[in-house]
Amino acid sequence: MVEKRIDLTFDNCAETGFFFRLPNTHLVPSSMIMIECKNYSQDITNPELDQMAGRFGVNRGTFGITTCRRMQDMPLFLNRCQDTHRDGRGLIIPLVDEDLKQMLKDFPEKAEQAWEPILRDRFLKVKTN
Repeated sequence: MVEKRIDLTFDNCAETGFFFRLPNTHLVPSSMIMIECKNYSQDITNPELDQMAGRFGVNRGTFGITTCRRMQDMPLFLNRCQDTHRDGRGLIIPLVDEDLKQMLKDFPEKAEQAWEPILRDRFLKVKTN
């Protein structure tokens, strides 16, 4: 039997901020934050998106982050994430190396607020369309 492994999994015990708002404001089940890391220099495609959606469940939640090196067509991948969300298969947001670098750059000055704008932007692009 092949185990459904997730690259990174965090308990969502946030008391403020983006990860707190996921279940409490946006009603996105997210007791765990699941992150898949793809060491890809090309765009992530549907099989990788489906892999992440397949990791979701009642006990884990339905929110995940997929990371990769870069994306040539971020709008196309966001559309795929929107389709996945509309189909009830979870809410997935993408992050690329440049996003992570920006968060690290902003962290000394902004602390936990360093990731809020990027996560919120990607979330809204998937959730509201």
